[in-house]
Amino acid sequence: MTDPLGRPPKKNPQKRARVPTRPSHMRSRAALGLAAAAAEGRFMLQCCAECGAVQYPPRDACGSCLSTELFWNDVSPAGRLIADTTVRTSTNVYFRERTPWRVGTVQLDIGPSVICHVHGDLSVDDPVRMIIRLDKSGQGVFFALPPEATPNMEDDPHMREMTCDPKFRRVLITDARNENATALAKSLADAGASLIFIGEAESWRPYPHRAALKQIDNVEILPLDVTDTASVTELAGEIGGKTDILINNARFVRPGGIMDRGDVIFSRDEMEVNFFGMMRLAQAFGPAMRSRGADGDNSAAAWVNILSVYAWSNMPEFGAFAASNAAALSLSQCLRAELLQGGVRVMNVFTGPTEDEWHQPLPPPKVQPAALARAVVDGLKDGLEDVFVGDVAKDLIDRWRAGPKILEREMINMGDPG
Repeated sequence: MTDPLGRPPKKNPQKRARVPTRPSHMRSRAALGLAAAAAEGRFMLQCCAECGAVQYPPRDACGSCLSTELFWNDVSPAGRLIADTTVRTSTNVYFRERTPWRVGTVQLDIGPSVICHVHGDLSVDDPVRMIIRLDKSGQGVFFALPPEATPNMEDDPHMREMTCDPKFRRVLITDARNENATALAKSLADAGASLIFIGEAESWRPYPHRAALKQIDNVEILPLDVTDTASVTELAGEIGGKTDILINNARFVRPGGIMDRGDVIFSRDEMEVNFFGMMRLAQAFGPAMRSRGADGDNSAAAWVNILSVYAWSNMPEFGAFAASNAAALSLSQCLRAELLQGGVRVMNVFTGPTEDEWHQPLPPPKVQPAALARAVVDGLKDGLEDVFVGDVAKDLIDRWRAGPKILEREMINMGDPG
């Protein structure tokens, strides 16, 4: 049974700080499919379209019939641990500082054998449930787990290294005024976050859920306006060195496209919050988080952006807002590359229309704050990069993958009364 994780002690300034390093990150283009699967928490392997053989390791041609028609499909994660060993020294700098590290071989029920990281609650010959997770280099790796949850399973040190579990971590939520702030804070507190900072712009102006925020355990409300560089920089100077997870829920949304607006005032506000707000936060908080990606249980772990799923394909009724989110999505990819150097994960949470005053004209289903908060916490626990919340978001991304140009026409026709 895994020992429960204790509250991490305060960092000793007289001890050497561990420098962020990464496992080997060189992969073939075919093998990058594992990272794509891990980004969404799916267990996928290549399958041959000709003979149906499941492939591992990833390759460019089927090992059975030499067909090049190989597609990544969701497959059964069941298998059995047939061998294991414990690595106690390594030539790789990353693993040298984290040994002992357990690895093993699993025979999958669907055919292939895979080398994987092994959870501490498993023994040889035990049945296993395989998952694919992103390691600190951002590459997909196999991890063998018990088929059913065991006590304190998520506290396994190697599993925690590959996830962003909020337990005992300090979290910053950037916008207290957003309708989802209370649900996010409650979910993080329930997940064991040790301290929850919540940024508040214009503290003189009341909003209905401020009292509810203050009643949540370990919540501290601090001044933060993502449209003000000085405000962001000042807060980063105060808490940037102890922010382990940053959740950017700040957004500005108004209905309307281009010509019907008649000016660029709202569009400028959308870019100021949704795009430049993220950039200001990244410039102020990013360097400290990147430098702290190897602090063990005290390490910086994740940056979360809450975005509209219409960043993938524009919805004309909210066209300018969607465009600002498309810009934010592109910026987040740059941020992911920069934070990856420190082993800090960037997770984008894409949501459909939310239950707020600006989306009232749209028909249901809409995403409730509690559902969004659950998705954020679950995504952190699984170490994901892309999370789609709600039926609308999940349907849209499926249609985008099937044909982006077809989806574009569908989105245009949605707003055409003719």
